[in-house]
Amino acid sequence: MYVCVCNAVTERHINEAVREGVSTLRHLRKELGVTAECGRCAVCARDCLRSALAEKTQRPAAAPVHIGVAPSFSLAAEAS
Repeated sequence: MYVCVCNAVTERHINEAVREGVSTLRHLRKELGVTAECGRCAVCARDCLRSALAEKTQRPAAAPVHIGVAPSFSLAAEAS
Protein backbone atom coordinates (compact mmCIF):
# COMPACT_ATOMS: atom_id res chain seq x y z
CA MET A 1 0.00 0.00 0.00
CA TYR A 2 1.20 3.50 -0.77
CA VAL A 3 1.85 5.51 2.37
CA CYS A 4 3.23 8.68 0.77
CA VAL A 5 1.82 9.44 -2.66
CA CYS A 6 3.98 12.55 -3.09
CA ASN A 7 7.18 10.47 -2.93
CA ALA A 8 5.79 7.06 -3.97
CA VAL A 9 6.71 5.44 -0.64
CA THR A 10 5.07 2.13 0.21
CA GLU A 11 4.83 0.06 3.38
CA ARG A 12 7.48 -2.20 1.89
CA HIS A 13 9.89 0.74 1.59
CA ILE A 14 9.30 1.59 5.25
CA ASN A 15 9.83 -2.03 6.32
CA GLU A 16 13.09 -2.17 4.36
CA ALA A 17 14.24 1.12 5.89
CA VAL A 18 13.60 -0.25 9.38
CA ARG A 19 15.59 -3.39 8.56
CA GLU A 20 18.43 -1.09 7.49
CA GLY A 21 18.37 0.79 10.81
CA VAL A 22 15.77 3.55 10.55
CA SER A 23 13.99 3.95 13.90
CA THR A 24 12.42 7.42 13.94
CA LEU A 25 10.01 9.35 11.76
CA ARG A 26 12.65 12.05 11.34
CA HIS A 27 15.15 9.49 10.02
CA LEU A 28 12.44 8.01 7.79
CA ARG A 29 11.75 11.49 6.38
CA LYS A 30 15.45 11.98 5.69
CA GLU A 31 15.81 8.59 3.98
CA LEU A 32 12.52 8.30 2.06
CA GLY A 33 11.00 11.77 2.03
CA VAL A 34 7.77 10.83 3.81
CA THR A 35 5.92 13.81 5.35
CA ALA A 36 8.29 16.22 3.59
CA GLU A 37 5.82 17.52 1.00
CA CYS A 38 2.17 17.89 2.05
CA GLY A 39 2.34 15.96 5.34
CA ARG A 40 -0.91 14.04 4.84
CA CYS A 41 0.95 10.75 5.20
CA ALA A 42 2.34 11.53 8.67
CA VAL A 43 -0.13 9.45 10.68
CA CYS A 44 0.02 6.46 8.35
CA ALA A 45 3.82 6.67 8.06
CA ARG A 46 4.15 6.78 11.85
CA ASP A 47 1.83 3.78 12.23
CA CYS A 48 3.74 1.79 9.59
CA LEU A 49 7.03 2.70 11.26
CA ARG A 50 5.76 1.56 14.67
CA SER A 51 4.47 -1.68 13.20
CA ALA A 52 7.76 -2.39 11.43
CA LEU A 53 9.75 -1.63 14.58
CA ALA A 54 7.51 -3.91 16.66
CA GLU A 55 7.90 -6.71 14.12
CA LYS A 56 11.66 -6.24 14.12
CA THR A 57 11.88 -6.58 17.91
CA GLN A 58 9.61 -9.66 17.95
CA ARG A 59 11.52 -11.49 15.24
CA PRO A 60 14.51 -13.34 16.72
CA ALA A 61 17.87 -12.59 15.22
CA ALA A 62 19.27 -15.27 13.01
CA ALA A 63 21.67 -17.49 14.89
CA PRO A 64 24.99 -18.22 13.23
CA VAL A 65 25.35 -21.73 11.90
CA HIS A 66 28.68 -23.40 12.49
CA ILE A 67 29.59 -26.05 10.00
CA GLY A 68 32.11 -28.50 11.35
CA VAL A 69 34.69 -30.25 9.26
CA ALA A 70 33.74 -33.80 8.38
CA PRO A 71 36.16 -36.45 9.61
CA SER A 72 38.50 -37.74 6.96
CA PHE A 73 38.23 -41.36 5.96
CA SER A 74 41.15 -43.35 4.66
CA LEU A 75 40.38 -45.46 1.63
CA ALA A 76 43.82 -47.05 1.62
CA ALA A 77 43.91 -50.75 2.46
CA GLU A 78 45.41 -51.52 5.82
CA ALA A 79 48.53 -53.72 5.88
CA SER A 80 47.97 -57.09 7.49
